[in-house]
Amino acid sequence: MAARRATAKPNVSADELKAYYRDMLLIRRFEEKAGQLYGMGLIGGFCHLYIGQEAVVVGLEAAAEEGDKRVTSYRDHGHMLACGMDPKGVMAELTGREGGYSKGKGGSMHMFSREKHFYGGHGIVGAQVPIGAGLAFADKYLDNKRVTFVYFGDGAANQGQVAETYNMAELWDLPAIFVIENNQYAMGTSTKRASKSTNLWERGAAYGIPGESVDGMDVLAVKAAGEKAVAHCRSGKGPYILEVMTYRYRGHSMSDPAKYRTREEVQEMREKRDAIEHVRQLLLTGKHASEDDLKEIDKEIKEIVNEAAEFSKESPEPALEELWTDIYASELPQGEAV
Repeated sequence: MAARRATAKPNVSADELKAYYRDMLLIRRFEEKAGQLYGMGLIGGFCHLYIGQEAVVVGLEAAAEEGDKRVTSYRDHGHMLACGMDPKGVMAELTGREGGYSKGKGGSMHMFSREKHFYGGHGIVGAQVPIGAGLAFADKYLDNKRVTFVYFGDGAANQGQVAETYNMAELWDLPAIFVIENNQYAMGTSTKRASKSTNLWERGAAYGIPGESVDGMDVLAVKAAGEKAVAHCRSGKGPYILEVMTYRYRGHSMSDPAKYRTREEVQEMREKRDAIEHVRQLLLTGKHASEDDLKEIDKEIKEIVNEAAEFSKESPEPALEELWTDIYASELPQGEAV
């Protein structure tokens, strides 16, 4: 089966294009600030930055509706911001403070927001995929026409539990969109060295799951593919696979110097394929925004990120008593879904 890429792009207004630019820029600046705080010793443990991959979540969130769910792995800050979580709460969680989304106890890889239907943030490679199927099963059971975006990487695509989840999802016609964020490297190993079949979306064919490959450095292409996948799932046709071809500019985590690829390779992607610069040029050449307009957006974003950083520094560390809270889930009110 030949690789197929989504090519049709949606018509978007100038305001929508500006919104995508702003959302991607917020993720980029937030992650840059998180990298600075990590270097200062204010963020401990692991920290995996999303720089370069911003168009994936922004494009797919543009195709989502209120009530749709999302679950992902440890490279998750971008997903949180894209679904509307407060940058202050996210940054405070990164620094292990009480004002964080998990009260400072989850850190970079483990924070949640029931209000925004964000279910993690999971540190075990591929572990979130069957969880995503479970979320989709609940929606099918409730017949509420909601879908679940199940994000994982090219490395996790080789995990056995992903294959098992594909089988169950198609067997039960679950409304799950499996999003493979193929950023070319699983930790430090190129996809070409780790996967004999490098068109990862095609693996769904063995289970009868349709899918496609999409340019993950083009937010409009991602949005178009997302809308197609969402329509498929909402209509009761079962799961869909999107392999979103993207690229991370930084190492796997903050402790990774990324010596397994050349500086020229990364620089070429930054100069020729950057997703934010692409939208910036669309705004300028289409006369939807001026240089001054975009500078004002950048200024606004930097203020939001700086406020988040200050909030995280000022928020107190969790009290020792918090070690004993949130161990068991409380019962949901009668009739209420996750």
